[in-house]
Amino acid sequence: MEFKQLDEARIAEMGALWNREWAEAYPIRERLLRQNVFGDRNLLKAGSWMAVDPTTDRLLGFIAAKAWQDGESGMSFPQDTGWIQMLIVDREARGQGIGGQLLARAESALRESGVRSVVLGNDFHRRLFPGIPAENPDSRRWLEKRGYAGSELTYDLLNEYGEADVVEMPRADGVTFRLARPDDREELLVFMKRCFPGRWEYQTRQYWELGGTGREFVVLERHGGEIIGFCRLNDAQSPLLAQNIYWAPLFAEELGGIGPLGIDERFRGQRYGLSIVQAAVAVLRERGIGRIVIDTTPYLDFYGKLGYRAWKSYWRLQREL
Repeated sequence: MEFKQLDEARIAEMGALWNREWAEAYPIRERLLRQNVFGDRNLLKAGSWMAVDPTTDRLLGFIAAKAWQDGESGMSFPQDTGWIQMLIVDREARGQGIGGQLLARAESALRESGVRSVVLGNDFHRRLFPGIPAENPDSRRWLEKRGYAGSELTYDLLNEYGEADVVEMPRADGVTFRLARPDDREELLVFMKRCFPGRWEYQTRQYWELGGTGREFVVLERHGGEIIGFCRLNDAQSPLLAQNIYWAPLFAEELGGIGPLGIDERFRGQRYGLSIVQAAVAVLRERGIGRIVIDTTPYLDFYGKLGYRAWKSYWRLQREL
């Protein structure tokens, strides 16, 4: 077996290997691999490897590791946490220790970069999974034998709307729910920095850098113009393939996505959270989208009030090095 650093030139082979294993549940697109792996400035190249058969040059497995490295963003995050974004081995090549060797190489590079805690998935917003898919218990057991642990479940939720299902834009005294506009860019960034510094601020900055126009954000605005809440929404025209529409190829019709969302803590407790989700649903319904996913949440009862039910679930596992 030969181990080489992960190479973007082999992205088509990576996608083919992934889809041989996961196409029925998590069909990958080359665009998504390019965006979330090679397009992420936080990819730890020294910890990202592929296993190749030296006689046939066949790709048998690969791993991608990440750690905070995006100095160009003007932001900073703790550097003691790292991520294993994905690890996959061709089923015909399993039982030869390939997965274990890939994982050991990734962990070694993460350790050398200063990482002390390794999380499986959930790597900022360019993740592929928020954890280990629950329908893959063999992978969970394999990782637990190698020191990974965790009992928390998170869910992707789904709702399906018929042509006759109309969702109204909510109304509330003293506030307005509306789509963001290009001229909201600076105020929305100020709001994120003040109320949700960190991952969501980072995600929003990249959204505008990639050519976002505001159509992916519902904002909650006090009369007078102050933004006090937001909800992200996504569809096929969004500048970044967002996590709630990753698996759109599973559906014949266009898939929409909602999340994350947040309300300024000064104005919580007034049902704005549920209302702003309803506003995002209303926008997607106006765009003709009938299936909508809310991703990576433990709040089944909260979103259940709007008819959302568990669709996919994931175990959150991590290991201290």
